[in-house]
Amino acid sequence: MAASSSPQPQFMTNTANRSLSNQPLIDDIECDQIVVPDKKSWKNIFAYIGPGFLVSIAYIDPGNFQTDLQAGAQYKYGLLWIILLASFAALVIQSLAANLGVVTGKHLAEHCRKEYAKVPNFILWVIAEIAIVACDIPEVIGTAFALNMLFKIPVWCGVLITGLSTLTLLLLQQYGVRKLEFFIAFLVLTIAICFFVELGYAKPDPSEVLQGLFVPQLKGSGATKLAISLLGAMVMPHNLFLHSALVLSRKIPRSVNGIKEACRYYLIESGLALMVAFLINISVISVSGAVCNSPSMSPDDRDKCEDLDLNKASFLLKNVLGNWSSKLFAIALLASGQSSTITGTYAGQYVMQGFLDLRLKPWIRNFLTRCLAIVPSLVVSLIGGSGGAGDLIIIASMILSFELPFALIPLLKFTSSKTKMGSHANPVAVSAATWVIGTLIMGINIYYLAEKLVTSLRDSNLGKAAKVLCGILGGSCLLVYLSSILYLAIRKNKEGTHLLALTGQEGLQVSDINNLPREDILRMQLPQQRTTN
Repeated sequence: MAASSSPQPQFMTNTANRSLSNQPLIDDIECDQIVVPDKKSWKNIFAYIGPGFLVSIAYIDPGNFQTDLQAGAQYKYGLLWIILLASFAALVIQSLAANLGVVTGKHLAEHCRKEYAKVPNFILWVIAEIAIVACDIPEVIGTAFALNMLFKIPVWCGVLITGLSTLTLLLLQQYGVRKLEFFIAFLVLTIAICFFVELGYAKPDPSEVLQGLFVPQLKGSGATKLAISLLGAMVMPHNLFLHSALVLSRKIPRSVNGIKEACRYYLIESGLALMVAFLINISVISVSGAVCNSPSMSPDDRDKCEDLDLNKASFLLKNVLGNWSSKLFAIALLASGQSSTITGTYAGQYVMQGFLDLRLKPWIRNFLTRCLAIVPSLVVSLIGGSGGAGDLIIIASMILSFELPFALIPLLKFTSSKTKMGSHANPVAVSAATWVIGTLIMGINIYYLAEKLVTSLRDSNLGKAAKVLCGILGGSCLLVYLSSILYLAIRKNKEGTHLLALTGQEGLQVSDINNLPREDILRMQLPQQRTTN
């Protein structure tokens, strides 16, 4: 397909009938299609590799590093079980998101738009956009910390520079997004190897590590706050929209067996990608916990551990890298933040297209999101310095955890629905497990909000009337939060998916989805420079 010579508008909307919503939104960008052979072979898995690893980048972004470092420094190995729980939950949830896209040919945001009325759909879109901005805040601050370590640039100046860094990243991707992603992955893998090697020097007690992994414990409000941050940094709402859309870039055999194979291979691919992220997060917490709780630690390092953030964490790698520790850690931190920008851009495009049928050009979309993230990051870094900026990363991760139910519950409802998924709907055991996981995540969030409200009112110096008023306001907000979750959980699905493959007849070919793979999904990814005839 030759590229069109007409200029590309800044945004386009689909004004056609809803039945034509799969039509491409952009007509002048060429795209590569990955076709899965219509034959049974283990080699088919190579055609599916990509979406899961792209999604897993968000599990090792600066937000994860920050929460991991603080969890190890403050509670040693006591919160490792959160990483294990979150990784298991992420594997199950991300596989459900992939299944939704594979089976129905539509991603999660599109299903929400079709299923809910205008007002709930708009609210869900706003919440999803807030989640993307909250995810971008750690990337902004992580990039600013990296620039501070590399060039001694003040953190607040680094925050401003990140607005230009995203445009530079999009410019470089014109020369091949795959090459850039491999380079970034190499840098992040380098720092991961450094933490693995540092484990040999730190020598964490294996019995304590195993106890932290398999014995749940939360010692006080501070531990609950970090647990919520770890959950938010691991299981991100925007990743559910992202994964359900990325799988639509493959052209799979549209038969019952072909769909089952695609779901199985996407599960394997997600498992491999999330295993790497799990090991990296475990190693960061273990190194931080072992070094910061060592009796032989120097007074200077002990001061750093008391208020540990990304800007001070390079001393943890001195045993491996010596004087180069801060430089290499900064480069990997910069790579981690900028690689996460790619997933944030993709997710933002899919969310906007799915909920609103609206799509911005990639650089405009990314720049707007980055500007929204820069404002709070700049204010906090000017007032609180690097310590305040590090705390903002924790707050952003908590926001992600609080918003998770508004993406997770629709996903669980849709993938458990026979009218949407047919014979590919979740089995009873999977549905029960996913609802238990979701209930645990929501339970920790609600427990923290209620406890924080009570302790804040109890310890404040306000008068009785002011305390009562604040209690009513806080309780009302908590009630609205609970009511919104219950609405999504109790409401019955109304819209079905009309696919012949859902009948369960083996070998049946689907004739009414000839527009897969979704070319609009392919073209929504960041463009590469190509030659055309």
